[in-house]
Amino acid sequence: MATEQTPGWTFLSNHSHVLVCLAADGDLTLREVAARVGVTERAVQRIVSDLELAGVLERTRDGRRNTYRIDASVPLRHPLEAHCRIGSLLSMVTAAPATRAVAKAPPIKARPAGKAAPQAPAKAGAPRKR
Repeated sequence: MATEQTPGWTFLSNHSHVLVCLAADGDLTLREVAARVGVTERAVQRIVSDLELAGVLERTRDGRRNTYRIDASVPLRHPLEAHCRIGSLLSMVTAAPATRAVAKAPPIKARPAGKAAPQAPAKAGAPRKR
């Protein structure tokens, strides 16, 4: 979220901000996450849905609340960062490593320059990127 002293943009996306919040406390409500990130609750709902579909986030119903777990082994999505894992990003951004990670990230092998990261197969029924 931007303040008067900072520019109107940040280095991390709102998806990253939501992950950082849930890594710090997987018991937060989406309303609490929205307040911390500075977006609407509906935007956080869409982001959580995106993260679930990508296999990054696992939602578990606990009575009337949800708890969230992050799979730290999932690689970042953009080809420029695909050699890094979600857990590495969260470890770097948060004060402590993600405590709610489902799995530890395996070691990452360096990719030769100019070689693109493999693309994940599209899910059935999901719209294709053009």
